[in-house]
Amino acid sequence: QVQLVESGGGLVQAGGSLRLSCAASGRTFRNYAMGWFRQAPGKERKFVATISSSGGYAFYADSVKGRFTISRDNAKNTVYLQMNSLKPEDTAVYSCAARSGSYSLSVYDYDYWGQGTQVTVSS
Repeated sequence: QVQLVESGGGLVQAGGSLRLSCAASGRTFRNYAMGWFRQAPGKERKFVATISSSGGYAFYADSVKGRFTISRDNAKNTVYLQMNSLKPEDTAVYSCAARSGSYSLSVYDYDYWGQGTQVTVSS
């Protein structure tokens, strides 16, 4: 069992930056690939970024590539999402997720989810 708790969301102006954190419980965090997803009001949850269990591989949605960076610190059981050059269309609830095995872009492949953190980007 893995419990995930996100933090770092908030209100920021367009062009600004935020760093989201996702703290995981359990001693096997290093065995899980991690992902970030987001859900805007009235829309389905969408993939943002994923990172392998070792941190050696990462993959991004086209909409955030070059602006967002996913990273992890296995010693701290934490995964991060650094978000730069934020746009109003980035406004959403951001959730982290964990899955055993390789990283994945699909929301259906993840076994554990955090409660989410709100990110609001004003124009």
